[in-house]
Amino acid sequence: MKIGFTGLNLPEGKVKYEDDVLNALAAKDRPKKVTPYFAEFVCNEFIDCDAILVGDSSVLDVLITDIEKIEARGNQQSDTDDEMFPDNADSLIERCLVTLEAETPLCEMILNKEEQEMLKSIGVISLKPVVTIKNDIDGNTAISIALSAAGLSFFYTSGPTESHAWLIEIGSDIVTCAGKIHSELARGFIKGDVVGFDDYMTYHNFNECRSKGVARLVDADYIVQDREIIEIRAKT
Repeated sequence: MKIGFTGLNLPEGKVKYEDDVLNALAAKDRPKKVTPYFAEFVCNEFIDCDAILVGDSSVLDVLITDIEKIEARGNQQSDTDDEMFPDNADSLIERCLVTLEAETPLCEMILNKEEQEMLKSIGVISLKPVVTIKNDIDGNTAISIALSAAGLSFFYTSGPTESHAWLIEIGSDIVTCAGKIHSELARGFIKGDVVGFDDYMTYHNFNECRSKGVARLVDADYIVQDREIIEIRAKT
């Protein structure tokens, strides 16, 4: 995950996420290896970011850039017939400018898919999740805020060999999660075993979770929930 920021005192580069769930799993299972998640922070670079965190006094700096891009595209639209633009392009441009001039990022607008693609084509920034931060925050808090804004969460694998945090989009099915672990697990997927974090912490290991009936055997269309621990059954 790449987090863009401006107007905030945050570290640049890779930052380890101090994940309470992963730390608890590692303390319980005592694995040979612990694999935490690292987010990347970039200052004043937003194009490839998953979320943007903006200090309260710097919001306009981000929005003015979008205003300039949309105004330029509006002028171009009046001079050319661009098939990439929807028929309601003039109306969309006007709506965007009204939104931005009200100091509101474009991500808060209700847009259809065609409108989103049009705005992406001109490289606007605030179509990405933008969060205004009023007070100083540390890197870990910033990662938590960005994860929520970008619609991302973690699932986990844990045992005596390794405890691992895996980043996914909220709403991902278990086959997608299997592919995060290894592509062959997704291709050969048969079933998945899933247990919630609290239940996993209650019992000795995954096998005891199964024997106590708190682990569920799920099919390919199962949507993995935040903080769940999973195991994959797959053809090898």
